[in-house]
Amino acid sequence: MRTATTIEASGGPWPEVVDFVVEAEKLGLDVCWVAEAWGSDAPSPLGFLAARTERMLLGSGIIQLGTRTPAAIAQTAITLSNISGGRFLLGLGPSGPQVIEGLHGVPFARPLTRMRETVEIVRAAFTGEKLRHSGSAFEIPLPGEARPMRLSVKPEHPIPLYLATLSPRMLRLTGEIADGWLGTSFVPEGAAEAYFRHLDDGLASAGRTRADLDVCQGAEVAFAADEDALREMIAGRKMELAFSLGGMGSAGSNFYNDAYSRQGWAEVAAEVRSRWLSGDRTGAASVVTDEMVLGTTLIGTEEMVRERLAVWRDAGVDTVRLYPAGDTLDARLDTLGRALQLVGDLA
Repeated sequence: MRTATTIEASGGPWPEVVDFVVEAEKLGLDVCWVAEAWGSDAPSPLGFLAARTERMLLGSGIIQLGTRTPAAIAQTAITLSNISGGRFLLGLGPSGPQVIEGLHGVPFARPLTRMRETVEIVRAAFTGEKLRHSGSAFEIPLPGEARPMRLSVKPEHPIPLYLATLSPRMLRLTGEIADGWLGTSFVPEGAAEAYFRHLDDGLASAGRTRADLDVCQGAEVAFAADEDALREMIAGRKMELAFSLGGMGSAGSNFYNDAYSRQGWAEVAAEVRSRWLSGDRTGAASVVTDEMVLGTTLIGTEEMVRERLAVWRDAGVDTVRLYPAGDTLDARLDTLGRALQLVGDLA
């Protein structure tokens, strides 16, 4: 398996974030994804990190549809790829109605159509051709005096395109058109039915196989010294998982809750969401089970983490995205180094 992590520029003091990425590259990390949610953007820190790193791949994890036009996404991708010497991976995702409509004031409607057409336009821009597109989500150029244009810059290297998707239809689209899948809410024991069935349907429709898709999945990694420490770790993660199940998305749409429901926890996920939306955050966290926390993370004793990494690999994960725990920079790097060693041992 390849190894990756995800950072966010607003996730802490920026100099410390940069030090973490630079040191992670020295430890042998393969990929660093940069997130944007409702804090910092992804492209700005990616440009900075391109100048501070030499080997690792750098990806937008993710650029949110609706926040930029397809042409602007293509410009950003080409620029980051060229200035990094071909180390850029373009990650796109639909985000959710709360962020897209509540923050950006852009309609979230028809995310599947918007995703498909965005990828078509972006890839057309990569070829250097004049942009002409007449679809349901985009029309380029608009009717009137405008004429088709091409970007004045071309990519000097291939730009792999990853999609961050969760719903069955989006997963099928990912298998059909993407180079990689940025997944989340992943439980390997339930992944075949919840995720891979839909990805494989999309791959088959395009005459492709699983070998044509980089499956990149992420989870927190943390090492417990003993069972008492592990119990404390699990308890601390329940509120975070409750937020994903109850607080992400909107009252009518939560893709994370849907994903956990498809992996065998429908009743628990529904109860967590109900309590969270009613304002009972503590009660929502109390419903989350130890099994759910352990199933979707890489936390435990070193032997437990080693065994779970093998399970992830055997389930079909090509790139494991590690979120190392730790209260300090040194602690996070220590955790990451131990995890990288375990991944290396699997080979």
